[in-house]
Amino acid sequence: MKRAEIRIRDPFIYTDKKNGLYYMYGTTELTEGYGTLPRLSVYISKDLENFEGPTLLFDGEKENFWATHDYWAAEMHEYKNKYYLFVSLKAEGKRRGTQIFVCDSLDGRFKPLSDKPVTPEEWECLDGTLCVEDGTPYIVFCHEWVQCHDGEICAQALSDDLSTPVGEPFVLFKASDNPHVQEYGAGSGNYVTDGPFLWKENGKLKMIWSSFQKDKYAVFGATADKLCGKWIHTDNLVDFDGGHAMLFSTLDGKRKIALHSPNTIKKERARFFDWDKTF
Repeated sequence: MKRAEIRIRDPFIYTDKKNGLYYMYGTTELTEGYGTLPRLSVYISKDLENFEGPTLLFDGEKENFWATHDYWAAEMHEYKNKYYLFVSLKAEGKRRGTQIFVCDSLDGRFKPLSDKPVTPEEWECLDGTLCVEDGTPYIVFCHEWVQCHDGEICAQALSDDLSTPVGEPFVLFKASDNPHVQEYGAGSGNYVTDGPFLWKENGKLKMIWSSFQKDKYAVFGATADKLCGKWIHTDNLVDFDGGHAMLFSTLDGKRKIALHSPNTIKKERARFFDWDKTF
């Protein structure tokens, strides 16, 4: 399949330099609207334009798994010689949460690490990602605006095998802490946080995350000395309707941003751009 033929939201690229391949995870099993089938899958490419797949990674129905729909924003992290998928999931009567799955290979059959999400059970949470700080793994995630109105980006320490939350979650910042973020629905008091992605650069902790500006999906930047430090915010980093972004290196070492655009139902496609922005 050509990249332009694949409907996907929240694309996440893992570069397999050893085998010369790109693995594209994300929200891949879309049906109507934002809903998905209860499955996880991956597309594989040699050039980021021509893809094979989707290859099935997990089938919630066959596994009698608790989550029945909205298998959102799967992203891949290699940690201590294993591969971990962080996935947002939902079922009727259950809060949305991020669950972690594990496998020994990038395109094998994944198994859940635990019987429930690692995000707080009483919160509506999504878009969990991995950040390791001073040797401690953390899940960084969104406390969703549908529950708290002013969406939050939070962190929660995890056990060394990533299976269990440790201690209490803490708030890094709220969406409205960035003055460039637009209210989601005029007069609603709602502000969205989506898709945090973190990395370390020049001694600083950097993050890109998504919300809205001028009625378009947008990508914002934030910088701090550490997770619990003071976060300094940027304006929108893209000039079009697109977001839920991450950064990756190509096989030849170029840094790119991956995101979906436009943020319009049934028109979403993965897009990749060279990335040389600093903040």
